[in-house]
Amino acid sequence: MNPVSIFPVPGLPEIVNGAALATLILEGVQRLGLSLESSDVLVVTQKVVSKAEGRVRSLEGVVPSPRAIEIGNRIAFDPRHVEVILSESVRIVREAPRVLITETRHGFVCANAGVDRSNTGGRELLVLLPERPDESAGRLRESLRERSGVAPGVVISDSFGRPWREGQVNVAIGAAGVVALRDYRGQRDPNGYELQGTELGVVDELASAAELVMGKLDRVPVALVRGAAVGGDDTVRRLLRDPATDLFR
Repeated sequence: MNPVSIFPVPGLPEIVNGAALATLILEGVQRLGLSLESSDVLVVTQKVVSKAEGRVRSLEGVVPSPRAIEIGNRIAFDPRHVEVILSESVRIVREAPRVLITETRHGFVCANAGVDRSNTGGRELLVLLPERPDESAGRLRESLRERSGVAPGVVISDSFGRPWREGQVNVAIGAAGVVALRDYRGQRDPNGYELQGTELGVVDELASAAELVMGKLDRVPVALVRGAAVGGDDTVRRLLRDPATDLFR
């Protein structure tokens, strides 16, 4: 078993549409006195990826529909924000004061379809999830390879709440060059018991571990994970549970 090190990569500027995210990340890694290794994993917050891809909406230009106004009045939430949430969702799972739990077009079940108003770069701005996060991770990985000659794993993370537990944790919403699930089914424990249902969500573990050095208000949108030995060729879509086997629907 090898030790795992996690390095915060601070110093990135406010990200705007079209920003050369790979270059900015490499410059941040160099400021740490490090060079990328092929076995490294870069965990990058969704928000900077979305900003670089132009997934930002101004509330000033949003006209809420009657449905959004009705829901907004019912849960005491800005109807314009609700309208954007609805546009990013395929269904509403639950309503509560000032929050909607929805299923996004990606298949994620999360608060407000991941449409966030914090750390957006402006009071009237919303940041949406990337349209295809796994592809976003793949493009960023390729850009890093072109600029450095090294293709580390890339995980795009976001903060999700959890049923039955307080507190949010970072999870993976996009990935490239890493193992998404580590399947132990069919293997035997030291006592000879055959494991029946053990699958570890490796990319979620990476995202959660990286958040320990990122913080929510510290403006550290990238972390470098070294020593994890999680190279592979999976995507986060592999983690989305088939509705037929989802006991909570």
